[in-house]
Amino acid sequence: MNKKKEVKVKVGLSGPPPMKSGFQYVNPGQEDQMEISGYRPSLIRKVIVWFFIIITAGLLRLFFYWLPHLFIKFTHTECSLSEAKVVILKDQYKQWFVSKVKVHSKSGQPAGGVKKDEVMGIAFSKNPYDSNTPLKMGDTKTPTDDHVSSGLVSEVDRILELNRKFVRYFITKKIKYIWSNESQTFKKLEGLDKNTKCSYFHACKGLTYPQQQERVAMFGSNSIQIHVTPIIRILFKEVLSPFYIFQMFSCGIWFADEYYYYASCIVVISVVSISATIYQTRKMQRALRNTIESSTIVSRLHGEDFVDVCSDDLVPGDIISIPRNGCVMQCDAVLLTGNCIVNESMLTGESVPVTKTPLPNPKISKSRGEDILFNLKEHSKHVLFCGTNILQTRFYGSQQVKAVVLRTGFSTAKGELVRSIMHPKPVDFKFNRDTYIFVAILAAIAGVGFIYTVVIMVEEHEAFVDIFLRSMDLITIAVPPALPAALTIGIVFAQRRLKRGQIYCISPRSINVSGTINAVCFDKTGTLTEDGLDMQSVVPVQDGRFAEEVQDIKQLSSDQRLLLNAMTTCHSLTIINGVLSGDPLDLIMFNATEWELEEPGEEEASRYDMIVPTIVRPQGARNGKGTFDQQFVPITEEIAIMRQFTFASSLQRMSVITRKLGATNFELFSKGAPEMIASLSKPETLPSNFHEVLIEYTKKGYRVLALAHRSLPAKLKYAKIQRIQREQVERNLTFLGFLVLENRLKPETTPIIHQLLEANIRTIMVTGDNMLTALSVARECGMVGENQKIILVQAFPGTTGKNDPWLEYMYTEDPQDHHQKSTKETKIAMPDSTDSNYHFALDGRSWAIIRKHFPLTLQKICVRGTVFARMSPDQKSQLIEVLQELGYFVGMCGDGANDCGALKAAHAGISLSEAEASVASPFTSKQPNIECVPTLIRQGRAALVTSFGIFKYMACYSLTQFVSVLILYWIFANLTDFEFLYIDLFLLTSLSVTFGYTNAYDKLSKDPPLVSLFSVAPVLSILLHMLIQTAAQVFCYFNVQDQPWFVPYEVNEDDDYTSYENMAVFVISMYQYVTLAIIFSKGRPYRKTIFTNYLFIANLVVCIGMNLWLNIYPIEDVATFFELKVPPSIPYRLIYLGIAAINFFVDYLIETFIIDSYFVKERLQCWIEDIFSNSKYQYEIVEEEIVRDSSWPNISSAESLAQAFERLDSQQARDFDQSSLLSSLLDSASETQSIRSLRSVEMETSHRDFNGKPALNTGASNTSNNFYGDIDDESQLIADDLDKGVDNLAMDLDEQGPDVNSQKL
Repeated sequence: MNKKKEVKVKVGLSGPPPMKSGFQYVNPGQEDQMEISGYRPSLIRKVIVWFFIIITAGLLRLFFYWLPHLFIKFTHTECSLSEAKVVILKDQYKQWFVSKVKVHSKSGQPAGGVKKDEVMGIAFSKNPYDSNTPLKMGDTKTPTDDHVSSGLVSEVDRILELNRKFVRYFITKKIKYIWSNESQTFKKLEGLDKNTKCSYFHACKGLTYPQQQERVAMFGSNSIQIHVTPIIRILFKEVLSPFYIFQMFSCGIWFADEYYYYASCIVVISVVSISATIYQTRKMQRALRNTIESSTIVSRLHGEDFVDVCSDDLVPGDIISIPRNGCVMQCDAVLLTGNCIVNESMLTGESVPVTKTPLPNPKISKSRGEDILFNLKEHSKHVLFCGTNILQTRFYGSQQVKAVVLRTGFSTAKGELVRSIMHPKPVDFKFNRDTYIFVAILAAIAGVGFIYTVVIMVEEHEAFVDIFLRSMDLITIAVPPALPAALTIGIVFAQRRLKRGQIYCISPRSINVSGTINAVCFDKTGTLTEDGLDMQSVVPVQDGRFAEEVQDIKQLSSDQRLLLNAMTTCHSLTIINGVLSGDPLDLIMFNATEWELEEPGEEEASRYDMIVPTIVRPQGARNGKGTFDQQFVPITEEIAIMRQFTFASSLQRMSVITRKLGATNFELFSKGAPEMIASLSKPETLPSNFHEVLIEYTKKGYRVLALAHRSLPAKLKYAKIQRIQREQVERNLTFLGFLVLENRLKPETTPIIHQLLEANIRTIMVTGDNMLTALSVARECGMVGENQKIILVQAFPGTTGKNDPWLEYMYTEDPQDHHQKSTKETKIAMPDSTDSNYHFALDGRSWAIIRKHFPLTLQKICVRGTVFARMSPDQKSQLIEVLQELGYFVGMCGDGANDCGALKAAHAGISLSEAEASVASPFTSKQPNIECVPTLIRQGRAALVTSFGIFKYMACYSLTQFVSVLILYWIFANLTDFEFLYIDLFLLTSLSVTFGYTNAYDKLSKDPPLVSLFSVAPVLSILLHMLIQTAAQVFCYFNVQDQPWFVPYEVNEDDDYTSYENMAVFVISMYQYVTLAIIFSKGRPYRKTIFTNYLFIANLVVCIGMNLWLNIYPIEDVATFFELKVPPSIPYRLIYLGIAAINFFVDYLIETFIIDSYFVKERLQCWIEDIFSNSKYQYEIVEEEIVRDSSWPNISSAESLAQAFERLDSQQARDFDQSSLLSSLLDSASETQSIRSLRSVEMETSHRDFNGKPALNTGASNTSNNFYGDIDDESQLIADDLDKGVDNLAMDLDEQGPDVNSQKL
């Protein structure tokens, strides 16, 4: 047997690394997990360190300035965190942070000489239901009897220890960490968003002045302050950077060696560069400050009254009033009363108004269950986030719209966004790491030259000063000071070209990384497809069967009137400043009906609890007439929207309760995902071909929604409507039909997908839309070839104690038909991948199960997965991270709506949104299509190849000059000052600048560019070219000595280096610098030919012309200026031209036919990797396993796709998430707290009459009825059923008829 060769796996860095034993951490298991260690000052260590700082003339202190954590380690002693005066933190990106531990009193005053046992430590509770939020630190107010009886104060006050006076903390990355006595570590200071009971917010009565001051001391000012760094600080920071320190060192050597001109030019260039850096830095800081910083006057509850204060003074726990005309939120706050219509584009990138409702109060009834913990994610529809724009409020009578402050400052949603900008994830790019290693190698070579110089000069008994200057000068030659600046040239030009292409970059370092992308994830809606939807048709249901498709809504028959009513009422539209606004889908649906919407005015809105509903009616229905005739019969068809159950992604539906003018009962209309609506509908109302018709439309790429209706009993009054839970009415629905909308592909989508696939770049769709629609779009745009199969992966969680989770695989089409052409013709022939015969598709629900139970299978699915549907924002980010862990360089393109997390997680995120959320993405495209993706990759590849070329050029330039100087040092000569000046300023600077001006090639190559400087090709290239350059210089050096007119150089005290040896080396070397620039300035397949770079060509012409002039016939004054000794023979001068030509052609042949050959770039590279590194990316290993294992996956073909979806829908209903149910149950209570007074007597009666188990519907036989029977049982256990006796009574009335109703009442 052959022993399997071990392979070193190369993976990408994603998520927090595993915690190591023996280390302490802050934020363990979170994205911002950091190692922490404590230190205390040591006098002995300080004395020793400062002694060495003094004897090294401050160089050691400069080293510690660059690495401050080492300064702490050398001057302090490591100790426990409880005794630490300074802490050192290291994040997952190997970045170090040093923070000083401070102690202050609860009033915010610094405390000196505090004893250890006097320092306050927050007692973080072990009970998961106890709050860990230090909100009442120092609150001395005794809880009232009302508070104690409510059971609220005990849950919050338990976290505090009031017998201590001081608090220890430190601040890093704008976040405050406080000491915990219990865990003996520091923990992030949280606001009210973590581990706080929902009932706490409703018990808040505002803060007293002392409490507010104590919380200001603890939480700081409620402001996101962006400091504009003073000029002097930026100046010192730049000057003390390693690059400029080396520049100053070099200039010092040159001035000492009387190289005045060159040193002066470098000083001028450095001053200009530093000035430009200071200007750009302050400009960006001011722009960010002007964009981010804001403060306003807010109304804060103080005692019984609201008083106006500055928003900077807000603290968690404050109660604020939201003005009726809206405002921009200055903090995160949870809504207590009233409704708010909010524009959250700053967070989501989507400028669609969102309705925020009050937070549910789990204590509104005598609950037998546990109080509910507030969860920012689950309760986000009750939270007003900092930076979002409140457009409109609705409030109750004389009450104000009130909210409790959750988080302030940098802890808010806006603050987290700003922190991600100020402390971005470092671009850990192999090319960048390799440059440092290569510079170290150049420094080692310089060290060899240093020794060589010292030896030969000591042997000649040269003065110490001369030895020092000559040897130090050699170091400045071998390690080019201009290297860092030169490497940014390609990036700067690429950024300018991207800007011309309307792609804006806020992270230039990401441009090179974008050139390595080999997998791109796309959002579907608004990215691959058009932003808006077109109303295609409705498919009504009549007598349990689908009727003919109706494209003109006005053609609906009277029997199909309920379908029209559903379209006119089941939406979340609102009127803002006279304009109908809301979700684009709702707008399209409502506008297609040609009805109009009327909302209560401002005065009516203030009477919110007096039943002033939103009205819809046909356009022009009134025409000046009244609503009723003389017999009080309705003249017009008007429908009032009495209550709205907002859309929830976890529920996949929304509903409204309406009442028609003149009707005696309420009606419910639901709209949502067809699968969900079908599970809630009566089986007898569902057509037998439900799934077949649904698949028929979704295969054509249409967006399909389902509509349903239910008539509620007349005994169900308004008070009950406002209290009822949505799960109790969203059941036993009558299915009305399909709403079909067309979401067309953008015209640019298919050609771009084709272009990426041809370049061997994976394309992946990750969307929140329906699976069938996503499959259709994937086929239509070419992500999946016409002759390729798609395997649907379905995961089932199993049942507790019975079945383990399992997976099923099935073809999305009949395998016999997968060769058939798409119904929609595509003008562009899509390439079929030869190494991939099938693609995987799965939805978010299956993703969650596979990620939890089948991690190894998840890797295989991600390597072959192309369609990921029904994915939540978190799941999109998880997919990006898994792809990165597999070794892919991942790009993400989205329209900003729900894509922000994925855009930040990707190596290169491209936002198609112009909203403020785009600042979280490195790239933003002003063109709302995916044309920006290949453009970015092309420009990234061009910039990367330019960086490679410039690095090789700079390395060969420094080594070529290094060789020239070493040769001349042999005779104790050197290049003259103006020869150095000509080479370094005229040749090198101009060529390296225009070098990077070449544009990207028009077509993406199948082969990605190299990412490592230590690949075979670049290393071999530098070695071979330097061999040629050295040989040419050595030949010229010895050849000139064989000439009859040759006069050897004689050492002189004036350091006059005019000689034939100097001429020979200088003349041939100046041709070599031009040759190297041409050779390394490569064109296709990543850059256009150099002949398109007119600046570079013009520069070459000037440089070659100057070289010819200096070589062949320089005038006497020029020769004197350069201290150049011109050979007396013109034919001999032409020999140098011939040598330069031979040098050029040999270099060209080496680079073209050896370095760029298949043998070197592929065969030799693979052979070297196999010998030295045995490295492969994880996705390559997984792909090999998939190819080897022909038995996987085991395809199930026992049922059709329609049957599979039907079975999956049934499973989904049985496995309904109870946490989503609980949230929904509580939401139902939260929307109607204002009308408690209307039914207090009724509720008391209901509790007396119905305190036993409510009657359930036992006659239902379908899955959904059994499912909701289970829900009714569960809801009683969870929250004492939120007065469910009344509500279940209403349901029972519906099921059992009017006679029973009378008897029960």
